[in-house]
Amino acid sequence: MTFIEQLTAAWQKNNSLLCVGLDPDPAKFPAHLKGRDDAIFEFCAAIVDATADLVCSFKPQIAYFAARRAEDQLEALIAHIHTKHPGIPVILDSKRGDIGSTAEQYAVEAFERYQADAVTVNPYMGRDSVDPYLAYPDKGVILLCRTSNPGGSDLQFLDVGGEKLYERVARLAAGEWNTSGQISLVVGATFPAEIARVRAIVGDVPLLVPGIGAQGGDIEATVRAGQTKNATGLMINSSRAILYAGKDADYAAAARRVALETRDAINQYR
Repeated sequence: MTFIEQLTAAWQKNNSLLCVGLDPDPAKFPAHLKGRDDAIFEFCAAIVDATADLVCSFKPQIAYFAARRAEDQLEALIAHIHTKHPGIPVILDSKRGDIGSTAEQYAVEAFERYQADAVTVNPYMGRDSVDPYLAYPDKGVILLCRTSNPGGSDLQFLDVGGEKLYERVARLAAGEWNTSGQISLVVGATFPAEIARVRAIVGDVPLLVPGIGAQGGDIEATVRAGQTKNATGLMINSSRAILYAGKDADYAAAARRVALETRDAINQYR
């Protein structure tokens, strides 16, 4: 199955637009995991197992693994998700953005080494920074478009020939760049008006939406602005609010409780 086929199936099977971000910070782990060589894997795998029936995707952020020399645990985690929870797509959040042979190697990293189903990519070096990922026709390529950070407006709101730069990215991504049909876009929940604008430009192209939970994005505004006519089209990401819902040995149960609450909060506006 392609990434978008997997995503579409997960939307339906789990009745969910929730994406759980996996940003493991050992300083926040419960006491029984601290000091273990496999703590990052064990922490994330328990979260995954507790929430897999409530999500449409998982999104491990590579920096949280690489900074602690835990890339092997990231590989093991993605393999765990594919084995134990087949059909739930894994988005490698690495925001790669380079050209030529370097971009080709980043694509190998994401899709061959880590076996991710999709990867986040910074498109601001142009089409040739995106094409190497599209060479994997079944894999998702999720382009930064309108990001959730306040400084995103510094560049993304620049006028380029009568439209804003993020609008141009959306138009290119949904049109001439989308040769595999597997492109999606990142649009932050902190800017619902821009979510609606992107949706108007790209039709049914899926949107990965960070910014709810700890970043304060409004769930109702996000869903109403970004859902497609069939009430899907979104991967609404929450990371810290779910991962660190509990501090003790029952942290996975606490994560499940918050994930369920978040999924249901999203669904009431669909």
